[in-house]
Amino acid sequence: MVTDLLIIGLAITLGPLHNTAFILLLSSKRGVRNGLAFILAWLAMLVLLIAFVVTLTGGNPPKHHSASSTAELAIKLAIGVGMVAFAEYRRRRRGGGQQKRRKRRTPKWQTRLDQVSPWMSAALGVLLQPWGAVVAGAATVAEADLSSAATWAALVGYCLLATSSLLAMELYTTFRPAAAKARLEGVRRWIDQHQEQALVSLSLALGLWLMGKSIYGLVG
Repeated sequence: MVTDLLIIGLAITLGPLHNTAFILLLSSKRGVRNGLAFILAWLAMLVLLIAFVVTLTGGNPPKHHSASSTAELAIKLAIGVGMVAFAEYRRRRRGGGQQKRRKRRTPKWQTRLDQVSPWMSAALGVLLQPWGAVVAGAATVAEADLSSAATWAALVGYCLLATSSLLAMELYTTFRPAAAKARLEGVRRWIDQHQEQALVSLSLALGLWLMGKSIYGLVG
């Protein structure tokens, strides 16, 4: 479970879409406050999903090849297949659209950054989560044995890892606002230039991992 949560948490925190949106929020008039609202909503959703799964399992991991264990593996397998299919779709679209690339539309909220409220920032913190990876993390939590202190440490570590990029940018902007603005703008431009490659690579890597572990668990 720990290895799975480590890989899933890393994939979540490296996601390009929410990191780009977060950098834009930090550049707004109430950037630090909006960023904090985004992070709190992001963390709250992770914690709520974990609490929901733990409530269903009672804090006891399901027995191997039980109905609950099989359902958990089937969910992760389906997510893995979906991620690989998504990666292939984005790869083909990117490869076939070089000559007639369509300009991406800018979301309306990005054109009114200084009017974005903390409540809207919180909503973005929920909507922009990479839900495939987040649900895979929640399914993995079904294996948690809450009688072990190490399990609690793993769950806390997973939440912090999945939020680490956001926390780092929030703290940097809070304590070094001038330097952070210039540095993060450069990061945002780099993400924009490599967004498709990042989406394909992360989706493919995590999808193949989930598929491999799920198939091994189902047949083993």
